[in-house]
Amino acid sequence: MKTMLSLVLIALCINTVSAQFTEAPITNSDFANTNQTEFTTKKSVSTKRILPVALITTGILLSASSFEKSLQKDLRRLVGNDFYLNMDDYTRYAPVVEMYSADILGVKSRNHWFDQTKNLVLASAISNGVSTLLKKEIYKPRPGGSTNVNSFPSGHTTTAFTTATVLFEEFKDTNPLLAYSGYIFAATTGSLRMLNNMHYLSDVLVGAGIGILSVKLVYHFEHLIAWNPFKKIDGLAFAPQVNMDSVGFYLSRRF
Repeated sequence: MKTMLSLVLIALCINTVSAQFTEAPITNSDFANTNQTEFTTKKSVSTKRILPVALITTGILLSASSFEKSLQKDLRRLVGNDFYLNMDDYTRYAPVVEMYSADILGVKSRNHWFDQTKNLVLASAISNGVSTLLKKEIYKPRPGGSTNVNSFPSGHTTTAFTTATVLFEEFKDTNPLLAYSGYIFAATTGSLRMLNNMHYLSDVLVGAGIGILSVKLVYHFEHLIAWNPFKKIDGLAFAPQVNMDSVGFYLSRRF
């Protein structure tokens, strides 16, 4: 029952977000231009949500299937049963480092660093909140005979695709190479979760979909949270600080 309830919750979230995203703006132009604007907006927004919805749907259909169990065994045979590489603990945050490093270097972005941070925090709260809820409700065992029952979805992958999509939204119009690079780290994170025998394919796919969809939701409504007390202050920089034990941030002011 809990598994079915969680799947219903995912479906309801997708339908709600889809309904919100397909709203087209009404302009003051003539009727023909208005219809064209609505059609273009709907088509553009529909395209944006196809990937995350497809990832979530595919993950749900594959979950606990013989295919993904067989795939997991094949992967472990390929890399060896003793394989474990903890790079996925760090690659999930790499897009965040990329984003703030680009800000420091003066790469033009969509938003001010404070708005970037605000969107990142909100998107992370939504995606990780949904991921944590599903983990607690579904009780799917991890691969390899583990006694842990929090496999679905992958939290590492959720975080990785959340951070990668924020990076993409910020630089897709000014620096596409940088924008897309975050997804390399996100895909690496998801792949390592499987190679490390911590998650199945469906866990990774749903985690990726949740991460992307959460960011799209936040950026769609970012005009509602436009407050920024630092926008008029020059010479203020915000950067991540990462070491083996912690992840943090620091502020610097240039006078």
